[in-house]
Amino acid sequence: MTAKQVILTAAFCATACLLSPLTAGAQNGDSGSKVRMYNTVKQKLLDGKQVVGGTVSTSDPNIYCAMAESGFDFLWIEMQHSPLMYDDVAKMIWACKDAPAIPFIRIPNATEGDIQKATDIGALGIVVPMVHTVEEAQDAVKYAKFPPVGRRSQGGGQYGRLWGRDYRKTANENIMIVVMIESPDGVAIVDKIAAVPGIDVVFAASGDIGSFTGWERTDPRYMKLINRVRDETLKAGKILGGPFAWSDRQGYMFFQGPGEGSLIKSGAQMTLTGVSDDKKEDVATGDEPL
Repeated sequence: MTAKQVILTAAFCATACLLSPLTAGAQNGDSGSKVRMYNTVKQKLLDGKQVVGGTVSTSDPNIYCAMAESGFDFLWIEMQHSPLMYDDVAKMIWACKDAPAIPFIRIPNATEGDIQKATDIGALGIVVPMVHTVEEAQDAVKYAKFPPVGRRSQGGGQYGRLWGRDYRKTANENIMIVVMIESPDGVAIVDKIAAVPGIDVVFAASGDIGSFTGWERTDPRYMKLINRVRDETLKAGKILGGPFAWSDRQGYMFFQGPGEGSLIKSGAQMTLTGVSDDKKEDVATGDEPL
């Protein structure tokens, strides 16, 4: 990045933290006490830091745990484009309940049932795909938040064992809502979507915007759509998200990282090409994990 870009990015971070609904230590309306913050992704964003999530599409708890403990800020648990069921995901999250990566779930749709299940099993991030109406964004907030903010019902689940006995009082401040803009229809009203109270992150879905339009990512028409998502999101004071490949672009703070298949492949290639001869025996026996 150039010196000018660094200055502009720093200025953005300061502005976003002032305008964003990501309010650190929010006040409890009943007692006036500060709400406990355990969503480290939200806290990092408040501190002006970028966050990256690895994408998980498999139900194998061992793979989930390896990724959750590898340095990602959160895990993007993929339920829109995978056969994962909520029972699978609940077991995965529980298997590594103390891992530093926060569980975010990309749900199939912004329905009450999907969001209720995702939050009940302990997700602190709800990623909503294919948002192209204001109502969909409003529904995501409504079903993810307890009254008086929303109308999430207080049912069973492992959320309390994961996040503490004060979960009911603290969940609204810790759960984040990420809406994905993936079509020209969504781009057209992204200003209204970004303005919905309770939306934390607006995500520019690079692949599907190209797929729906048929335009290459180098096409000026494509870039005009992407830039509109960026500009309107920042204007609304919300966090801007995108693919990890865009981590050096101005304004972007929240990223979807690679999936387990890509990571296993790159890890294997690194092992086979980047390990010195005197370390190969240790690697082969697992005595010195990379």
